[in-house]
Amino acid sequence: MSPAEHLERRLGHRFRDPALLERALTHASYANEHPPCAHNEALAFVGDAALGLVVAERLFAADPLAPVGVLTPRRAALVSGAALAQWAASLDLGALLRLGRGEEQTGGRARESILATTLEAVLGAVYLESGLDGLRPLVARLAAASAPAC
Repeated sequence: MSPAEHLERRLGHRFRDPALLERALTHASYANEHPPCAHNEALAFVGDAALGLVVAERLFAADPLAPVGVLTPRRAALVSGAALAQWAASLDLGALLRLGRGEEQTGGRARESILATTLEAVLGAVYLESGLDGLRPLVARLAAASAPAC
């Protein structure tokens, strides 16, 4: 089984478009060294928004009477760079990243910001292929491993 297939198994999502997963795993430094290769930043933008919505839904469902002043910091903690990097590590995304030489040499595979962005990009790719209904179970599994409140 290929590394991408292992990731798909951990995600619970088989990509219909393997190029979408490849893009999600491609850092801008790699794309800059391999034009016209596309990088993951736009997918991360979509993934960040979709993740925020799914987490907000889960928090509201868990405590529908909670004030916004309580829900907002809970959501922020769950979608923080540190939390996303932990989720990315649990999926072993660092090993699958396509990085440029400089990022590779300076430890980019373990850098929190790169891991968090890559996870957001992967979530964005899942969302684009299967919508919120496909993203919700994945977020639930990731959140259950790290944050019972979500």
